[in-house]
Amino acid sequence: MKTNLRTFIKHTAKDFHNQSVNPPVVRASTIIFKNLQEIEKTQKRYLKDPRSGNFDYGRQGTSTTHALQRILQEMEECYKVYLTPTGFGAVFLAVLSVIKPGDEILVTDSVYSPTRMLAQDYLKKFNVKSIFYDPTNFDDLKNKISAKTKLILVENPGSNTFEFQDLKKIVSLAKKHKIYTAIDNTWGTPYLIKPIKLGFDMSIVSATKYYSGHSDVMGGSLAVNKRVFKLVETTNRVTGLRLSPDDAYFILRGIRTLDVRMDKHYSNALKVAKFLSKQKKVIKVCYPYKTNSQRYRLWKKYYSGASGLMGLRIKSKNKSSVKSFINSLKFFGYGYSWGGFESLALYQNQKQLGARSYTNLKKDEHIIRLHIGLEDPSDIINDLKQALKKIK
Repeated sequence: MKTNLRTFIKHTAKDFHNQSVNPPVVRASTIIFKNLQEIEKTQKRYLKDPRSGNFDYGRQGTSTTHALQRILQEMEECYKVYLTPTGFGAVFLAVLSVIKPGDEILVTDSVYSPTRMLAQDYLKKFNVKSIFYDPTNFDDLKNKISAKTKLILVENPGSNTFEFQDLKKIVSLAKKHKIYTAIDNTWGTPYLIKPIKLGFDMSIVSATKYYSGHSDVMGGSLAVNKRVFKLVETTNRVTGLRLSPDDAYFILRGIRTLDVRMDKHYSNALKVAKFLSKQKKVIKVCYPYKTNSQRYRLWKKYYSGASGLMGLRIKSKNKSSVKSFINSLKFFGYGYSWGGFESLALYQNQKQLGARSYTNLKKDEHIIRLHIGLEDPSDIINDLKQALKKIK
């Protein structure tokens, strides 16, 4: 019987053998067998179906990591999910699986800054050229495609500035030119959007964020379709990227409440966004709340909801007063990452944004990233209200 995702994540992966609601943590480097024939049978089963959970060495996983993979495969509605020790590990695995020397890749200009470093700096060593495109201009992407283009790497929405793109148009363009596609879907997760169903070849999620939900574990997932499966399978085996069973257990446990948390993040963030949009010192709220905006229309076209992450553009000639605004917040923590139960605030300087070509900050404009947590929204709003008084 087909169930709703909300029900599926509550009832899947129970362990009736050990009589536990969640599967146990199985740690292993050596996978032990009763005899040599068992090893051979396991290896044959793997060759017949690499998705079957048959492994002969701990680097390939244990029953704990395989349980998480099965859940994520159902959530993503994909051919297979690969687990990595960090979210950025999933980005690395996606890119390295499909490129070779002489290729070009097209990358969203507002991409996560470590992804930009990978693309524009690291890949040069392998004679791979990275070209960045304007996420607000589909024609710019279209005009930058060449015979050498192998991959379009999308981040939706854009990091820190939260531009939304027309995803189906990108997929159609890529298929026309026989180009691979990958999307960083950490902001939305497959709870809100399923990129593989839209036609993307690969979908990346940092499990560190909303999957975990408690700011105490790191991990990543890469969902793939059948088209790229063999390429990713080979790269995964030779790079040795592996998520520990302990981390897999905590991520699996977090996923049980993903829907409840995401709904609350969205509810809180929407209230905060509407409040901030009325504040004179805030010139733009980068969040899909304004129904007549292009951002809202592209979000509504593809997503069933929103997460708790947003950006603010603040106008002030006094940079230190903008930082005082952040430092005056009582219910916001200061630190990297996001997706936990708590609210966070960061001033985004050029290092965090990366060397962008299409993020046009006017004179005396500042970008603030807010993650709206699970606190009472009235407390968050009152906190922001008192802190905004610091901006001069």
